[in-house]
Formats: sequence, C-alpha cells, structure tokens
Amino acid sequence: MSTGTATAGLARRWTTWVPIAAAVALAFAWGRELPGPGVAVIGFCLLGAVLAAVHHAEVVAHRVGEPFGSLVLAVAVTVIEVGLIVTLMAGGGEKTSTYARDTVFAAVMITCNGIVGLSVLLGALRNRVAVFNAEGAGAALATVCTLATMTLVLPTFTTSQPGSEFTGAQLAFAAIASLCVYALFVTVQTVRHRDYFLPMPTEGRSEGPDQHAPPPSESQTWWSIGLLLVALVAVVGNAKLVSPTIEDGVKSAGLPKAVVGVVIALMVLAPETLAALRAARRDRLQTSLNLAYGSAIASIGLTIPAIALASIWLSGPLVLGEDATHMVLLTLTAVVSVLTVVPGRATLLQGGVHMALFAAFVFLSFSP
Repeated sequence: MSTGTATAGLARRWTTWVPIAAAVALAFAWGRELPGPGVAVIGFCLLGAVLAAVHHAEVVAHRVGEPFGSLVLAVAVTVIEVGLIVTLMAGGGEKTSTYARDTVFAAVMITCNGIVGLSVLLGALRNRVAVFNAEGAGAALATVCTLATMTLVLPTFTTSQPGSEFTGAQLAFAAIASLCVYALFVTVQTVRHRDYFLPMPTEGRSEGPDQHAPPPSESQTWWSIGLLLVALVAVVGNAKLVSPTIEDGVKSAGLPKAVVGVVIALMVLAPETLAALRAARRDRLQTSLNLAYGSAIASIGLTIPAIALASIWLSGPLVLGEDATHMVLLTLTAVVSVLTVVPGRATLLQGGVHMALFAAFVFLSFSP
C-alpha cells in the first residue's frame, strides 16, 4: 500500500475526524457561557477526544517501542495539564490556591492506586499471577514517593511560612529538585537502564493477532503524533470548558473544593487510564505500570516547576501542603505499592487492595 493510500485510509477513520471536530468545538465555545445542551456536546467531544488520543498514542508507541511510547503519552498529557491548571488559577485569587495541590495529589492517587489496581486485576484475572519487572517498577515508585513527599508533604511541616505554603526560596528549591529528579528518571528509563522498563519475556503470550504486526510507516507515525497533540489539546481545553459546570455543581451540592481537582484529574488522565488497561488486557503489565507511575512522576516533576514559575504573576497564595488525612493515604499508598512491586509478581489481592485505597480516596474527597 502506498503512503498516499494509507494516509487517505487513515483520514477516513473516526480517530482522525473526532479530534479535529473536538478542536473545532473547542474553538467555537472558548470564552462563551455554555447552556446545558452546549455542555453536553462538549462532554461528548471530550469523550471522543480521549478515545482518539489513546489510539494515536498506541500508534506512536508501536513505532518507537517501549518505554518511549509510555513516555510520549505521559509527558504530552502532563504538559497540557499544566496549562489547564494555570488557566484555572489565573485570576482566581485565593479560591484557587489549592487547585494545583488537589489536582496533583488526585493524579498520584489515580495513577498509583486506580490505574495500577485495575491493571493488576486485569493481568491477574487472565493469568492468575501478573508479572512485571520489579527493578523498573521499583525505581519509578521510589521516584513518585520522593517527589510527592518533597512537594505535597514538606510544605505542611516547614516553619518559615505560616500554613501549608513554601517560602519563595523553598518553592524554587522544590521546583528545581523536582525537575532534576524527573530528568534523571527519564534518562534512566530511556537510556542507561531501558531494559528495566521493557515488558517481561513471559508477557504478551496472549496479546492477540496484532502482537507481531509491522510498525506503522513514518508518515503514519507523524500523522498520529499531530492528531495526538490535537486530541490532547481538545481533551484539556474541553475539560476547562466544562469545569465551571463542575465547580457550580460541587458548590451547589455543598461538596469540598478538592472534588474539583479530583474530577479534573480523572478527565485529564482518562487517556492514560484507557491505554494502561488495554495494555494489561494484552498481558503487558509492565507497559501499564510505565504509564501509571510515569504519569504520576510527570504530573509532579513538570507541574510543580511550571506552577512555581507561574506563581510569579498569579494572584493569591499557592498552597501545596496536604492535610493529615491525605498524608495518611499517601503513606499507606507508598507502603502498599512497595509490597506490590518488590516481588515482581502480583495477584488479585494486590489489585483489590489498591482499588480499596482508591475508593477510600474518592470517598474521603467527597466526605472528608
């Protein structure tokens, strides 16, 4: 098949026109007050863009291989997520001072408990015991725990600034340290110890007919990269459009403000979640863990430096320190995650425990 024929066939697929339609809807709706039907249309566009993003991320991943494929989706989503957080905080003043903290913490809980738990459950249901590379998963988990503690726990215990805030110097240190740790992790993951993050030789035995499919052509890959970026912009932009409706709903229901961060994180992380679950169904649990922990690392390692830089011109305080309840959940997540990844093998029990922690996080967000 010629390149032109392949591109023309690709252009007829829903994965091509759905992200474009979602981006067009975003352009028309941006800056306007949406009625109920308009919010519903944007919601459908958001869902379609999420599904299209997963497809194009898998095309790119198939071309570049692991762990680069997981890295592409995690970084792309996180970079645009940063833009969403900054947009929500701009001009919001004190009422948005915790948005960055709530969204980042929700991302950590969603990835380390929700995505990991569901992926382990799917892998264990297929093969009784889900296997993965403990060295790679353990290194990623250690990075998540370090970044989360430095940025979400320490601000509560520092004494130079009242409340759960860093001083300017402390925030600058946390931002630089987070960026350096993230860069070090990416170097280890993609260069020096790439084999730690590849699927285990025993994985992929029931992957399906596309297990040995030839990689897409270079033109198809670049086409998918472009459409992936369009889809991710549409995901985050449309999530921003529906966020006022979410905020109004949260306020009218008398729910805590942290619920807004949870809902936003759920929407933004939907592409990674679907991609991780599809990988787990194909017995590639290491890919699922790469996506989960990689997204958590990127959410902290890229978001905190960007928010720290944006705080120079953003009005209002920047609250990063978590309360006691969330610190307990974070500590328990770290302990359980260590016990899950160290053996390199997991069963339904580990998956169920992570899902119980995720359920506790969601319930306590609505009822603190």
